[in-house]
Amino acid sequence: MASLGKLLLVPAPLDFGCDVQAPLSDALPDATLAAAAGLDHWICENAKSTRAYLKRVHEIHPLVKPVQEQVITELPREVHKKGDHAVAYDARPLLAPALQGHDIGLVSEAGMPAIADPGASVVRAAHDMGLQVQPLVGPVSLLLALAASGLNGQSFAFVGYLPQDAVERAKRIRELESLALKSGQTQLFIETPYRNLALWTALVQTLQPNTRLAVASGLTLPRALVRSDTVKGWKQKPAPLDGDTPAVFLLGR
Repeated sequence: MASLGKLLLVPAPLDFGCDVQAPLSDALPDATLAAAAGLDHWICENAKSTRAYLKRVHEIHPLVKPVQEQVITELPREVHKKGDHAVAYDARPLLAPALQGHDIGLVSEAGMPAIADPGASVVRAAHDMGLQVQPLVGPVSLLLALAASGLNGQSFAFVGYLPQDAVERAKRIRELESLALKSGQTQLFIETPYRNLALWTALVQTLQPNTRLAVASGLTLPRALVRSDTVKGWKQKPAPLDGDTPAVFLLGR
């Protein structure tokens, strides 16, 4: 009987969708790249971006099989659009190759899979099947942003995306601010890059003057930016981000 394969959580660089890409070896440890190169079974958010990532890996460590021969399976659309916890989904069939001894890589488009990205259902299924789950080292934008923000890193919460409707968004901003100011818990959230400026404007207009607001964009890239100030201070400055670069927003006290 074949020994069971493992599920490897393979981080991806944070430059997905950016017009400039940093050298892969600057963002990911060599051991992570070597482990990725040794896999030929993948579960992913998007097959096209996974193939592009593997081509970049191949430039540093030759892949065990050509990209065209890799077995790459996408998570269902409703899982990666609505989130693993918003739909009832059994990911065990995706892990069937592990029962035959194949190690499987789980990868998202940027950062660590299952952290602000799909994949938790696959990880849960692996545990239910008795498979070893091995997280590899790589960038996690939320933690990089938090560490560089000066906000409370002892108590924090990631709350995903805020509502797009202006009224509902303002209501949610005030709720998060109230929680942050009362408890000291830093609130982190993200937005689709082309809506960054709309969210930033809403934050500056809605939050109280002394609330601290931070933003981190382009992390791990040459143009990486992390800025933190009170809302009162931000009102005297231009918006520190654009509509093309992924960003993490943080508020607290």
